[in-house]
Amino acid sequence: MESFTAGLISLEEAQEKMLAQLTPITDSLSVPLTEAAGRITARAVTSPIDVPPFDNAAMDGYAVRLADINRGIPLPVAGKAFAGAPFTGSWPAGSVIRIMTGAPVPAGCEAVVMQEETEQRDDAIIFNAPVNAGQNIRLIGDDIRAGTGVLAAGVRLGAAELPLLASLGIAEVSVLRKLRVAVFSTGDELQPVGHPLAAGQIYDTNRFTVSLMLKKLGCEVIDLGIIKDDPNALRAAFEEADRQADVVISTGGVSVGEADFTKTMLEELGAITFWKLAIKPGKPFAFGRLANSWFCGLPGNPVSAAVTFYQLVVPLLATLTGQKKSALPPRQKVRAATRLKKTPGRLDFQRGFYRRNDQGELEVHSTGPQGSHVFSSFAQANCFIVLERDRENVEAGEWVEIEPFNALLEG
Repeated sequence: MESFTAGLISLEEAQEKMLAQLTPITDSLSVPLTEAAGRITARAVTSPIDVPPFDNAAMDGYAVRLADINRGIPLPVAGKAFAGAPFTGSWPAGSVIRIMTGAPVPAGCEAVVMQEETEQRDDAIIFNAPVNAGQNIRLIGDDIRAGTGVLAAGVRLGAAELPLLASLGIAEVSVLRKLRVAVFSTGDELQPVGHPLAAGQIYDTNRFTVSLMLKKLGCEVIDLGIIKDDPNALRAAFEEADRQADVVISTGGVSVGEADFTKTMLEELGAITFWKLAIKPGKPFAFGRLANSWFCGLPGNPVSAAVTFYQLVVPLLATLTGQKKSALPPRQKVRAATRLKKTPGRLDFQRGFYRRNDQGELEVHSTGPQGSHVFSSFAQANCFIVLERDRENVEAGEWVEIEPFNALLEG
């Protein structure tokens, strides 16, 4: 076992070596808010206004002055205030203003009493509870002060962030340009999806899968297709990809087979940082530098390609766009509901399905066979079961660590 894993570096060391070399892109452009979903903020965003922009009622009820309140004594209603239609008349002493949620409080108002704490007697209002200064009044700038930061640079704009900007009247936002990622697959046995298979051929699902995930991450995908196992063709693909892209991703050709030319080509055209990892699946993963771009060589087996893309390429892309938030969900401890086969030597990412059992406790089930060719396991899973490098078989009931899928793998 020691000889089999000798020379392999840990996932943590690989991530550290990789991310330490990267410098985020800075090219930016301004886009309308309606076209900004999924884009990354290029600089911090500050609020141009106070939120709320005026003191307003937090409840439906009555605007009062404390000096006019004398519990049990009815007060007449002098007018009404609505959201968008504030009270603008004269407010006589010894009276109240009927006010609705969101309406500006009239000048001199010291509290808003919700209607549930009042009762109407003839044409006047009686207050049935103590009234405190400032109650049920949302003060100007109570949520956001003009000039304060609302979003940092490096934030992906989504359903939480875009409505926030819209509420501030921000119509355009400065975002980073999209990362340009060139993708190609290598192998004489590969055939594009949708074409008939000849003897010995398989479909090129890796390039299809990687392209889908890149688009979901907001990247501009440059699809260079399938490259045959020919050094000249591979060199041309590398050179073309390097001219066009920030990141070059290939699938296949990074193991130790006689026709695996990718590693050799990378050594000629650039520099390799590492190419063998102590993880399963995904040992043959190459990372390095070309003249103008970063290179990631994914394994040829579909599960291995997906796992290494998720665990290594996704953080790389996030770092290149300056994102501070972790691209991967935090791991958590749960009990194994099924027996899990494990051989010591490599960190193992098994596909699992976690849920709450009848006792309300989280537990995780294996999806079944864990071979690096069994891509159907992803369709049945909602997490990785992350088994430590030195761990052996896991029995049902033991504690294990899971990493829930993020939106990239959830659907």
